[in-house]
Amino acid sequence: MEKIPILKINNILIVSLQGDLTDKSVANLQHDILSKIYKTKAVGVLIDISVLDIIDSFLGRVISDTARMIKLLGAEIMITGMKPCVAITLVELGLQIGSVNTALDMESGIEKLKREIRLHGIEEIDESSLPAYMEENAVELNDQPGEEEDDSL
Repeated sequence: MEKIPILKINNILIVSLQGDLTDKSVANLQHDILSKIYKTKAVGVLIDISVLDIIDSFLGRVISDTARMIKLLGAEIMITGMKPCVAITLVELGLQIGSVNTALDMESGIEKLKREIRLHGIEEIDESSLPAYMEENAVELNDQPGEEEDDSL
């Protein structure tokens, strides 16, 4: 099975969907995007669908669900390159992508995504400031909710 590449440029993930998508590769893509956001602390995701001439209900639903999940992780999403026939299909299928920002091409999509990130005050975590923050607030690394030390060993 072929994986869909996810590129990271600065704090934005770029995903370009290509023509031959299987349901399994689309489902795996959802997991891959969410994992990559978590691991890289990306604050924005741009999904380019400009090569897609048709979109089925499964792909439309996965894109819609993934967009909501990306927002739950605190990142912004931008879909670029949507063709008119794809937009018509999404509306006819009744899929809700109202909270997803769109742009006609990747260049304007990146600019709009950057504006959305600034508008919502999303910033990358500056890990160099964490030790000072932890010291000021008396936080220890083992202070994880729900975790207790096991003294039986």
